[in-house]
Amino acid sequence: MRETRKLPLVVDLDGTLTTSDTLMESVLSVVKHQPANLLRLPFWLAGGRAAFKGKVAEQADFRAETIPYRESLVDYLAHERKGGRKIVLATAAHRSIAERVDAHLGLFDLVIATHGDTNLKSETKLAGIREQVGDDFVYAGDSKADMPIWAGAKGAILAGVSPDIAADIRSSIPVEREFSNECASFSTWCKALRVHQWLKNLLLFVPLLTAFAFFDADKVATLVLAFLAMSLGASATYIGNDLWDLDNDRRHPRKRNRAFANGTLSIARGMGAAALLLAVAFALAFAVSAEFAGMFALYLLLTTAYSWRLKSVVLLDVVVLSLLYTHRIVAGAIASRIAVSRWLLAFSVLAFLSLALVKRCSELVFLRQNDKRVSAGRDYRVGDLEVLWPFGIGASLAAVVVFGLFINAPETAARYTVPHLLWLVQIGLIYLFGRLWIATVRGTMNDDPIVHILENRGSFGMLCAMVALVLAAHFMPAL
Repeated sequence: MRETRKLPLVVDLDGTLTTSDTLMESVLSVVKHQPANLLRLPFWLAGGRAAFKGKVAEQADFRAETIPYRESLVDYLAHERKGGRKIVLATAAHRSIAERVDAHLGLFDLVIATHGDTNLKSETKLAGIREQVGDDFVYAGDSKADMPIWAGAKGAILAGVSPDIAADIRSSIPVEREFSNECASFSTWCKALRVHQWLKNLLLFVPLLTAFAFFDADKVATLVLAFLAMSLGASATYIGNDLWDLDNDRRHPRKRNRAFANGTLSIARGMGAAALLLAVAFALAFAVSAEFAGMFALYLLLTTAYSWRLKSVVLLDVVVLSLLYTHRIVAGAIASRIAVSRWLLAFSVLAFLSLALVKRCSELVFLRQNDKRVSAGRDYRVGDLEVLWPFGIGASLAAVVVFGLFINAPETAARYTVPHLLWLVQIGLIYLFGRLWIATVRGTMNDDPIVHILENRGSFGMLCAMVALVLAAHFMPAL
């Protein structure tokens, strides 16, 4: 390969130098900046691909410093340039996007990109390269669209190409280097879909449990369908949230490792998966009942509003989160046709408000440990902990008080044979909330307090004991 390494090295951008797609990133930025632009996109596209890219690039807040680069290739380019090799960026992305990448990396002697009415892709890109570089060059690309350019090159660098394309290239021209993609495994998709967060949808079964109707097979089967619908819909919204929040996630010390933020999963695959999940989820929701489908649609509306705007409004975000948790309980009641107690709803709003504040405080504690002061994408500062601590602890204690009032309510005495056992549950609540807040202060809290409860043996053991006490209070013969 010594002969090819003397030749200019021409590098593609999308999928090659970066593991993401700058056009898709820019489209998301345009829609995020002004959601009404979503309706304008088809009209922009009607003017042609090049004009569309120009319009999107003009409107987008594209940040070359935050997109995920193929670091191994970047290092290779830096090494080659240091050795005196000419490095050229040739991309179908709009010229303004390519120039920002060039300014950020500082690796290229020349930039060739889409401009005016010329969409620099495939054969058109090859013509542009020959015009400005000549016939002798090595090309680094990633997809089938690059095949005509490799056919006109003297050598190739392969970046995450499929096995079939790689075999074709190897049989036709010398391959200088190969760079593989990080494999999007089953585990990668499970994390992207937040399968572990499906545990939250077990709240759908709360009305069934509080009514002690868990031996009713029809209601259980209905709630299983409801659980699947809500879980698949939630996964779709998690994908949407990740795509919507790409820039902020990439500046977050932990969230930058998420599959969409680091480019392991593409934006296009994410959109396709979200659409499929929503279609299946709605089918399941309507199979439960039209009323439940309405609650499911309301859930999607609330979560979308939360992702687009509400999560950036201080305190309103935690209030909405607590309502979303309570919404699941109400949705479960509608699906199973079981009435829920006003005490349960009051308790759930306060308890989940406390858990939402645990989540925010844990994030701020993590920022403080990393010498940061402001949360990216949210209107919170580390100094807000002085207000959030007492607010969150107060909400948890208010939930405990509501539970105490429930124990003394007349309907409780009618439903439970030994209602006095519920006072032990109240003590368990005090202990459980206390453990959560201590873990938060110490910086050992998981990003999600519910996941923390399930993973922490002490907290999970107390939760199981509380459930056992509730069952005993109902089923134990009166003394």
